[in-house]
Amino acid sequence: QVQLVESGGGLMQAGGSLRLSCSAPGRAYTMAWFRQAPGKEREFVAAISWTGGTTLYEDSVKGRFTISRDNAKNTVYLQMNSLKPEDTAVYYCAAGPTYISNYYSTASQSQNYNYWGQGTQVTVSS
Repeated sequence: QVQLVESGGGLMQAGGSLRLSCSAPGRAYTMAWFRQAPGKEREFVAAISWTGGTTLYEDSVKGRFTISRDNAKNTVYLQMNSLKPEDTAVYYCAAGPTYISNYYSTASQSQNYNYWGQGTQVTVSS
């Protein structure tokens, strides 16, 4: 059973930065971050291929968020800069098959991921 554990959430003022971490499986998986705001559906944020050579981002976070991974440490990161109040959500880490990182259309769909963390709260105040 694959267990994912997120950390690094918290309260931050708009314009600030946070870095989320996720313990990743010690095997070849596409890793991704999703988020869910109160009253809204879970949405894709970013994904990274097993090798780290491919990264994909949702339009609203491009240029502000960076996904990365350190396979030696079995850890995936989400560096979030220039935070906005609309970034407030519970952020989830997910692991899925390697092939889904080939296309945004597959990497961005939550149903393509097999394993999920419990989530970490990110709150951005204005």
